[in-house]
Amino acid sequence: MDGEAAEVVKRIFALCLDGYGPSQIARILKEDKVITPTIHFQQTGRATRNAPPDNPYNWTGDTIADILERPEYQGHTVNFKTYKQSYKSKKTCYNPEEKWLVFENTHEAIIDADTWARVQELRKNKRRPTRIGKTNMFSGIARCADCGEKLYYCTSKNFEARQDHFVCSTSRLKGKEVCSTHFIRAVVLEQGVLAHMRMTIACVANHEEQFRKAMGAKQKAEAKKELAAKRPQLTQAERRIEELDRLFKRIYEDNANGKLSDSRFQMLSDDYEQEQEELREKLLRLNEEIAKQEEQAENIDRFIGKVRKYLNLDELTPAVLNDMVKAVYVHAPDKSKGYREQQIDISYDLVGILPASLLNSLQNGETA
Repeated sequence: MDGEAAEVVKRIFALCLDGYGPSQIARILKEDKVITPTIHFQQTGRATRNAPPDNPYNWTGDTIADILERPEYQGHTVNFKTYKQSYKSKKTCYNPEEKWLVFENTHEAIIDADTWARVQELRKNKRRPTRIGKTNMFSGIARCADCGEKLYYCTSKNFEARQDHFVCSTSRLKGKEVCSTHFIRAVVLEQGVLAHMRMTIACVANHEEQFRKAMGAKQKAEAKKELAAKRPQLTQAERRIEELDRLFKRIYEDNANGKLSDSRFQMLSDDYEQEQEELREKLLRLNEEIAKQEEQAENIDRFIGKVRKYLNLDELTPAVLNDMVKAVYVHAPDKSKGYREQQIDISYDLVGILPASLLNSLQNGETA
């Protein structure tokens, strides 16, 4: 891919991190008179299956969505994305992702792996505008700390931005009996998240080694706890698979010796095979989860690299929020002290929730 096309791809991913959807990005590129991929291919002498559009700047949301979902921009080569039913057919069919063959790092990456992963997560959490067309950067990110569901973005009846707020979608749809109302004004949420992010950035900038050690200890403790729960499951599944192999051999011998009827043998063998298949799938998931947890140390370095981009953060923008934060958990307000107090937990990309107590300890030099 040439430099001009690469810059367009980078811009599309940046706009997605800014909170724009495919249709909005297409409209921006069209207004800025950026030529479409088909026209670019024609101008550079590359073959294309699509007929040239009447408008060379006529981007569509589908084209943007396709670009945002292409793993090739991470520097990978992907084969078997499509197939034809027969050599006589000209119709192209699309394979499911599990049938793709991916060769990683075969060429220079245009989009780094972290950015690509964050964009895929954002694409799953689509942000729908309110009835008056307003959106908020926390839509899809703000969640209820009790039920885990998304907080619903509401605009004020008099259109005053300072009164825009979020409420628990479970409480709103199913009632307070199911989940209490987690109400928080959008401006308060933004101020709280910005303050926490600035504290985090300051800790990394001024106490990087202490932060690295503290995070290493935190993640090691969390991983150790999770691994302790998963390894017995792994061992149990492996033993059951071995036991099923022995049972299958036994019923095969009983069937061959006439001790077990063919119908009974078929029923038992089908049950054993199904259980083995389910256990093998469980083993695969457990091994993947364990491997992921054992690689957590690498994420600390990647997170610190992200933080360094925002050392002078004065304003919270959708791009910064989407790059740094995976979710914000809003707790129910506490009024037991005679005033309203509300806890917010921020789950950062790569490292998870960073408690304020940990950051305060780092700033005060209490964490070795």
